[in-house]
Order: sequence, then C-alpha cells, then structure tokens
Amino acid sequence: MASVIVTGGAGFIGANFVLHWTARRPGTVVNLDKLTYAGNPENLASLEDAATHIFVRGDIADRSLVTDLLRTHRPVAVINFAAESHVDRSIHGPAAFVETNLLGTFQLLDEVKSYWSGLEGEARDAFRFLHVSTDEVYGSLGPDDAPFAETTAYAPNSPYSASKAGSDHLVRAYHHTYGLPTLTTNCSNNYGPFQFPEKLIPLMIHNALAGKALPVYGDGQNVRDWLYVEDHCSAIVRVLEAGRPGETYNIGGNSEQRNLAVVHTLCDILQELAPRASGTYKDLITYVRDRPGHDRRYAIDPTKIRSELAWEPTETFESGLRRTVQWYLDHQDWVGRVTSGQYREWMSQHYGTA
Repeated sequence: MASVIVTGGAGFIGANFVLHWTARRPGTVVNLDKLTYAGNPENLASLEDAATHIFVRGDIADRSLVTDLLRTHRPVAVINFAAESHVDRSIHGPAAFVETNLLGTFQLLDEVKSYWSGLEGEARDAFRFLHVSTDEVYGSLGPDDAPFAETTAYAPNSPYSASKAGSDHLVRAYHHTYGLPTLTTNCSNNYGPFQFPEKLIPLMIHNALAGKALPVYGDGQNVRDWLYVEDHCSAIVRVLEAGRPGETYNIGGNSEQRNLAVVHTLCDILQELAPRASGTYKDLITYVRDRPGHDRRYAIDPTKIRSELAWEPTETFESGLRRTVQWYLDHQDWVGRVTSGQYREWMSQHYGTA
C-alpha cells in the first residue's frame, strides 16, 4: 500500500494521471497543486471521498511543505507534472515560467534528494523521481527532418520550452552528480478530457459550439504529433515500472497532423455528433496572425520506449479525437465553469474576443 506524490495533479495531464493511477493501483496518491488558473480541483471530483487521494494545495517551491509531505507519507515515487505550460502565455509573461518550471523544479529536486539520501536498503533502491517534460525542448523540425529522438540536441525556441529544457537539465544533473534515481519523459501534444480551453483542440470545440470564430495561427500548416492523454498516462506508469534510472523516454502518439487538418477533422466529428443548424463548423475557421517564434514541426521517434518497455499508444488520432469531442459534449457544465474569470480575460487580451 505504498504512497506516491504527484505534483500538479489538478491540471490537465496531472489529473488524468491521478485518476488513471487510483483506478489501477493500491496505496495513496498525495496530490500537491498550487491551483493556478489551469489547476482545477473539479477535475478530481470523483475522488472527493476517496481515502486513497489526499489533496494538498501548495507550491513545489515551498521546501518546508515538500519536506513535511515526504516525511509524513514516505512515498516510493514523486511524479512531477507541476509546470506552466502554455507557449502563448510564456511569450506575454515569461517570469512565471522560469519561477515554476526552473526554480520550482530545483527546489523540489533538492528536497527529494535529501529525502532519498535518508532511505536505506530496498526503499532506497526502489525510489524514483519522474519528471514530465515536453518535445518542445528539442526545437523545430523541417518537413523532411527525422523525428526527435532522446539523443536530439536541445534547441528551445520559446520561454516555455526554454524553462522546461532547464528543468530537464537539472533532473539529469541530480542523477549524474548525486545518484538520485530520476526518469524523464518528453511527450508530444496531449489532448483529451479536462484540458483547459486555451489549447487548440478544446478551444476549437468550445468556440465551435458557441458559434464563434475558430482562430488558426498563420497558414495552419504547423505540424504536431498528437498523443491521447490516457495513452500518455499509461506510458508514464510503464516508465515508472521498468524505466532505467537516469534515462529519458520520448512518448508520442504516432499521429503527425497539420494544425489545419486537426481543425478540419474536429469540425467533421462535431458536425456528425452535434450538427450545426446552419452551414458547417468549417465556416467558422479564421486565420489569425502567427505567434512569435512559432515552431514549424514537432515529431517523436518512439523507438526507445517501444523497444525497451514494450509500450505503444492504443488510440489513433481520430479515435482519440472522437472520444475527446464526445467528452466535451457530455461535460458542457464543466466547460462553462472553467471558461470564466481569468480565462475570459486571457482570451480578450490575446485574440481580442472573450
């Protein structure tokens, strides 16, 4: 009945992971989340009365709090999802990204190192610190370039990806310098339930159902690899189970798609599941000025996690997108509650519309 600590477990990926883990594993999940704009306790409403889930509101940079949680709960692993993650926000306000992604990760790592150093025997050998990162640390690919591998040199192009690259380097350093048994995962673009509606897919669903413009950056030809969030969660579990300490594992969905193609597919699924009264959802597509430093293409080579850990995604892009659209259609009350306050202010500032 061992416990784990999950940081950032009220956010999109973190909450999905907590739900995935508690449904399949015994023991306690201690969920530490600062509850910034994208952290939403409602994502975890199904665990409200569960004895296996302990929610703690707090910052990974609060060393005394982290120390207390480690000493009290004696976790066998710490899984770090805590991060500011939206590129556009990092362009407008990079300081928060450096504070959380870089400095916060350092504070967390240092306290975890102290805790692990005090463990003995099997408990010390079994402990893991898993750091969840992004493929954006690798920079941008040309149309014919090979996908990102774990050996690809880092070349971040936004304040967000630079702050995540820095945190990855710290995690690597704490393994090589101190022996801390770390694991790092670099994932492609996630989508699925509970994603805050500023990212491409939930934004398009939300705007389409409201009859608003579907804003597509530039020419819409930027390419991303798409990973259904449940597949991401299963990959993280697999890395925790069998990954080699000190190693990095790239996690992708085998689904390279141009942004415009993503919007077109999404519109087709919406038209089937919730037909528009007049015209089609594609009529709402609007091109907007590209964002600064917009990386042209990301792609993941998943050979390492497939060959070493026998992991593969179970969802195709279309099957995962269909599940996602249906979830948002079934949870319009959730969408309505999160699309208020700071979200509306952000949309007004960035796109000129609420």
